Amino acid sequence: MAAISFDPRVNLQMSKNSHGVISEEIEGLIRVYKDGRIERPPIVPNVPCNVAPVDDVTAKDIVIDKFTNLWARIYVTKRSGRLPLLVYFHGGGFCVASAAWICYHEFLANLASKAGCIIVSVNYRLAPENRLPTAYEDGIKTLMWVKQQTLNCSPEHKWWLSRCNFSSLFLAGDSAGANIAYNMATRLGSSNNPDCMLIKPLCLKGIILIQPFFGGEARTLSEKNMAQPANSALTLSASDTYWLLSLPLGSTRDHPCCNPLANGASKLRDQRFPATMVCISEMDILKDRNLEFCAALVNAGKRVEKMIYKGVGHAFQVLLNSHLSQIHVQEMVSHLKAFIHQ
Repeated sequence: MAAISFDPRVNLQMSKNSHGVISEEIEGLIRVYKDGRIERPPIVPNVPCNVAPVDDVTAKDIVIDKFTNLWARIYVTKRSGRLPLLVYFHGGGFCVASAAWICYHEFLANLASKAGCIIVSVNYRLAPENRLPTAYEDGIKTLMWVKQQTLNCSPEHKWWLSRCNFSSLFLAGDSAGANIAYNMATRLGSSNNPDCMLIKPLCLKGIILIQPFFGGEARTLSEKNMAQPANSALTLSASDTYWLLSLPLGSTRDHPCCNPLANGASKLRDQRFPATMVCISEMDILKDRNLEFCAALVNAGKRVEKMIYKGVGHAFQVLLNSHLSQIHVQEMVSHLKAFIHQ
């Protein structure tokens, strides 16, 4: 698996010929102009689905909604039997990245192989063109699409549907993708929301939140004090810009899409919520916020498994920018496998 650099210096040539007033920018990743134009440099290469990082996994791209360009990349391992279905959402602050990025392609192919599961990696619509809750809606639409293909016994999709154990569905993601997985689970788990019945025969067994991207107006200690290297995947200023570009216009960082504890953790007790695994990086600015979130879930009587990875930062599992990262990736895959198959 190749290391990925988020050093903005590699993209200084990104827009030499562009003209206009810049309203918001995360250097090397996204540039938004006042006239509405948006640039996203190819900081990470996209790869086609037929690139095979591991021998025992087949990947194919499928269209879910051609009108909104919602699509997914499906990973199927050659392991026999019906396997858990993991619906995965990539990170990128809701504003960048793709299910076709090589780092996600390699990570998820490896996960499908080692953990023994079928993975649907969703390429949801990005902000600021499509602000929240659009990404959540794309996630729900994906589950509804999977349900419909299952009920229709779709011959076109039999190659992967026939391998799925639909009573063992997991929502998963990293960073912004973990935020999507969490917010989808709250929608599906609300006793007042008909969505909780809409996905049958699929049965949500658990959610996996890797470095979940949450925020708030009040800063945590790790947000204020955690020193980040120049090529960090997430700095505090980048985090603020992502929220500015992705939240509904006029919202603060205490909007429920951003801060699940803003309206009081007591509301979590009323949610029907599946078993939850939260993966936390010790050097991540989100560390304290992730720990507070875990504590709130536990206090609300929810089942939570918390994993902390020492000495690594945000998105280490896809950046692979150190030998320690590569060691912890294998640990993470083992932890995910145990959670999925328990």
